Amino acid sequence: MNIWSKLLTSIRGGARELGEAWVDSQALRILDQEIRDCDLELRRSRESLAELIARHSLAQRRLADSSDKVAEYETYAIKALESGDESLAREVADKIVLLESSRGDDERHVQQLASSATEIRKAIAMAEGNIRRLKQQLDTVKATESMQRAQAAVAHRYAGPQNRLQTAVDSLARIKQKQAERGARMEAATELARHDDSDALERKLREAGIIADDAGAEAVLLRLRQKLPG
Repeated sequence: MNIWSKLLTSIRGGARELGEAWVDSQALRILDQEIRDCDLELRRSRESLAELIARHSLAQRRLADSSDKVAEYETYAIKALESGDESLAREVADKIVLLESSRGDDERHVQQLASSATEIRKAIAMAEGNIRRLKQQLDTVKATESMQRAQAAVAHRYAGPQNRLQTAVDSLARIKQKQAERGARMEAATELARHDDSDALERKLREAGIIADDAGAEAVLLRLRQKLPG
């Protein structure tokens, strides 16, 4: 195989792969359109069946008329025989032969129409079942496709530290941490203020002489004298 043949084969292979890839990407749309086409053909088949049933009904009435006609001329032939008119009876008999031949054609036509209607009914029932199963499978595939797209979108949003959802989660965590730190500082400030107020009040009580000043010089000397022997 020369280089041009190989190149042509490669081009054909690439074109086939591209075509298959395009068909795969459009598979749901193509399948949906094919189902609509099948529904259209099924509707046409039902219309054909309705027309066939109507023709069968007309053929049955025509057959009934033919049978009535044969019975009518048989009555005429019997009357001719009863009257002894052999010539007339034979003439009527010839007419009956023609009527019976026509009735036979009508019977075969009715049977053919009935057989065709039966076959079309079977084909319609089979097509309805196939289309119903195909629609169910298509619904399942569409639902799975939607679910997988949603999962892929969620996975894409959560993929990597810079995605928006992860950034929002991190921001929320930082806000909670800042709130906790702010609350701790406020509690500490309140506690310090409480101690400051208590110290100020105690200082005022000492200055007023209401509370003894254990830290003063006199208090220290008194404590030391108590440690002297005897």
